[in-house]
Amino acid sequence: MSETPPNTLQYRFDGPEDAPVLILGPSLGTTWHMWDRQVPELTKQWRVFRFDLPGHGGATAHPAGSVAELTARLLGTLDALGVQRFGYAGCALGGAVGIELALRHPERVASLAVVAASPRFGTADEFRQRGVIVRTNGLDPIARTAPDRWFTGGFAAAQPAITEWAVQMVRTTDPGCYIAACEALASFDVRPELGRVGVPTLVLVGSEDQVTGPAEARTLVAGIPDARLAVVPGASHLVPVEQPAAVTDLLVHHFATAWQQPFDTGQTALPSVPAAPVPLAPPQAVPIAEIAPAAVPAEPAGQPERYETGLKIRRELLGDAHVDQALAQAGEFSGDFQEFVTRYAWGEIWDRPGLDRRTRSCIALTALVAGGHLEELAFHTRAALRNGLTPDEIKEVLLQAAVYCGVPAANSAFRVAQQVIREETTPAE
Repeated sequence: MSETPPNTLQYRFDGPEDAPVLILGPSLGTTWHMWDRQVPELTKQWRVFRFDLPGHGGATAHPAGSVAELTARLLGTLDALGVQRFGYAGCALGGAVGIELALRHPERVASLAVVAASPRFGTADEFRQRGVIVRTNGLDPIARTAPDRWFTGGFAAAQPAITEWAVQMVRTTDPGCYIAACEALASFDVRPELGRVGVPTLVLVGSEDQVTGPAEARTLVAGIPDARLAVVPGASHLVPVEQPAAVTDLLVHHFATAWQQPFDTGQTALPSVPAAPVPLAPPQAVPIAEIAPAAVPAEPAGQPERYETGLKIRRELLGDAHVDQALAQAGEFSGDFQEFVTRYAWGEIWDRPGLDRRTRSCIALTALVAGGHLEELAFHTRAALRNGLTPDEIKEVLLQAAVYCGVPAANSAFRVAQQVIREETTPAE
């Protein structure tokens, strides 16, 4: 195992020191133990390297807010160990890291497998709202619903020990690092770039995955030139846990037959540390592999730089749904005003380095209370939550505003803000 400075990741090695390196990347909320059942077979041919995300599995809590930053930390760790070229398999967020590696550092990746992954994970809004829920309620609501997202109902009912393991794994994650990882997924979108992934790629997905299912997998296969699709029946999102033998067979076949030469391990490996295995169920189905075409949506033409910056910030803080509605309703008459607001308010003022976004949210809330602009106060309360303000901090801002802007104005503001906070911080059932 490793000690982790801020620019590296907690890791472990298993397998022969002179074998080529195969990296296994974890999903959000999991630890390297999600791959325990694959390791015995994989180490017959490869030197298996596993890592934990920041704040996961007891790793030091140095948050990383983008997939690019996580990738840089992984490469920093590998560089320090002398590992230059490797195969890579990653699940969900770990899969996004694999795609990022193949796009930005293709000379390092000999072969790639992505599990339960997507070129874009849902919508930015849902991940940023998840961050607000964690900041307000802690990780317990997310932990309690993890088995529903990760496993089929039959598996969860038949394997209560694994279900409890999943809950505890999320519950013991550092909340700040989890929120940062949500932001990493919110901002990840490589749909226009998939054609530049130049390594042999296996896209693996559970047939019952409701998070990143077969549709997302087919988009990856359609976009990556040298890719094939394997659909594992009877499995949901955390398919390496639910169907370990099927996933192991697929990975062994892929990496044994689709490893670009030459490879140069060049590592100085640390001794192996025995893993504490998680008891998992035997596989219940044989995987099916298929390839199907899928259209990758075209990206809109670019706008001038300052407008694009403003649009990005506006979407991050107010949400895609709100911004899309505002732009759609603008029409010819107010379209210029929407462009003005996006370019100067969001692209100029909100992007200035002199104040952080939390402070700017405090100022915006106070000004809106003073002006009685309750509709704008509603969506700026939502923005404040996404900027990291807690409900208690928003309450203090409104109390301060009551002194200087008047009690009636603050009374209306509390009513509006309370409704928004309730909507944004109540976990979904």
